[in-house]
Amino acid sequence: MKSFDLSLYLVLDPDLCRTHSMVETTMAAIAGGATIVQLRDKKAGTEGLIRIGRELIKAMAGTGVPLIVNDDIEAAIAIGADGLHVGQDDLPSQMARERLGRDKIIGLSIEDETVARKVDPGIVDYVGIGPVFATSTKPDHKPAIGFDGLADLVKIAGLPSVAIGGLKKNHVEPVFGAGANGIAVVSAICGQPDPEGATRAIADAIAALK
Repeated sequence: MKSFDLSLYLVLDPDLCRTHSMVETTMAAIAGGATIVQLRDKKAGTEGLIRIGRELIKAMAGTGVPLIVNDDIEAAIAIGADGLHVGQDDLPSQMARERLGRDKIIGLSIEDETVARKVDPGIVDYVGIGPVFATSTKPDHKPAIGFDGLADLVKIAGLPSVAIGGLKKNHVEPVFGAGANGIAVVSAICGQPDPEGATRAIADAIAALK
């Protein structure tokens, strides 16, 4: 049975996770309240992703927090990850679903209204909407949509959604106010001196809205 909580979505960045490794950062973030973790590393290649992914799966066992792999379905399968996140230029979500089966989580990035209207809820479990702001962790991103754009795309897509793109703790209220189910963060946790404390501050801000 697929069960996941998008509220505090950590996207790992290997360049930022230099002081604390990706595994250390992940476990600290989970202790601080992260609810879902995405392994994203565009430079590692499939073999590199499998290596770190297997370390993560082992470390995360028993936490109840799902591990999602960005873009690389071969790595996701080899790792035994809980799901896959694809962008508009990656493997089509229909093909991902056929290969992964019904029990895995599939997320899809959407950046505009045209794409949002085409999302198939029979295939995709959640959407990542953004970028809300320009961000240096993904230099090739589409134009920023802001909170108004986020609210529009949340409504159009009609699926569980997580906002992404330059987001920090002080953006929690407007993100959830726009109707998103979660906030995805990268540098707000990765590369912070105290990733557990940084995560807890965001988790507390989310809890205060409920």
